[in-house]
Amino acid sequence: MTDYPALKKKVDELAARVWDEEGISARVRKMIKYGIPRKKLDPKEMKANKAKILDHVQLLAEDYNFITKNCAQGTALALFEEFGLGSMEIIKALTPFPGVGGTGEICGGITGSLITFGLYFGTDDTLDVETTNKVISISQKFMAYFEDAVGHLYCSDIIETVILGKRLNPGESEQAMIAFTAEKGFEKCGLPPGLGVRLAAEFIIDSMK
Repeated sequence: MTDYPALKKKVDELAARVWDEEGISARVRKMIKYGIPRKKLDPKEMKANKAKILDHVQLLAEDYNFITKNCAQGTALALFEEFGLGSMEIIKALTPFPGVGGTGEICGGITGSLITFGLYFGTDDTLDVETTNKVISISQKFMAYFEDAVGHLYCSDIIETVILGKRLNPGESEQAMIAFTAEKGFEKCGLPPGLGVRLAAEFIIDSMK
């Protein structure tokens, strides 16, 4: 069951946070220049440090959402960095995915996580239907968990009930974007990417053998 008071408390904390814009930007620029560092993941170590990893990846997503002003990119970038996956080309491809083209549809905290699942759980063999079905099953379970944690799957619903308390789709017009920015929408909207990557990272770590 969605804990709306806890979500509101987190939204208020994000709105009041002093962001290290220079430091966050520098980290992103480094990945733009050199790529996402690859990692050799030790399942035993990952499981032992699971709580610490989940806290870290959540903070990364909040930071990257704030600095990119793009929840899908911020989500994927945090997961890519944490697990040594993907590329900045994929991050670029996620440019139009906040609220699916700014329409207020599926949250970027979901789409950024799902593309990570494709990279981690998927296969280069696009004819491998069994693996495809497995990834889809994991994705559906993740989305159910996300909806339970955040209350909704759609960007517009999350903004209305969790982030701002009113209906406002920043992608619908320049005026709407100005209003969203003025109400610290990008700061507050670190919540869905943060919770999304926390759930996604937990799915990945729990699957390790």
